[in-house]
Amino acid sequence: MMKFLFKTFIAILLIVAGYFAFVYYASYSEGVRAGELVKFTRKGVVFKTWEGEISQGVSEAQIFKFSVESGETKVIEDLNKYQGRLVKLTYFERYKSLFWLGDTQYFVSKVELNTSNNEQ
Repeated sequence: MMKFLFKTFIAILLIVAGYFAFVYYASYSEGVRAGELVKFTRKGVVFKTWEGEISQGVSEAQIFKFSVESGETKVIEDLNKYQGRLVKLTYFERYKSLFWLGDTQYFVSKVELNTSNNEQ
C-alpha cells in the first residue's frame, strides 16, 4: 500500500512540475507593440511585480498592459527612464499568468525609444 501511495505522490508531483515548467517556458506568442508609456509601477503585498501600460491610441480600449520580470534590470531601468514617451516594446505571451511573476500574460523582454517620424 505504501509503494502505491508513494508512486501516486511522485506521479502527481511530476505532473504539477511539468505543468508549471510548460507554463513558464512555453511561449504562446511574441511580438512588438508601440505606444506612449503611461504607467510603470512596482506593486504587490507579498510578491512585488513590475506592471505597466502603454497607450496605443485615443480610446481606452487601446491600452496594452504588460509585466516585467524582476531579473530584467535593463528593461526596468529603461521603462523608468522613458515614462511618458513613445516606446517600442518587444514582448512574449505566456499561456497563463503566474502571480509571483506578474499580473498579465505579456512579459516585456526589450524596450526601445520609438524614434519614428511621427514623434515631434
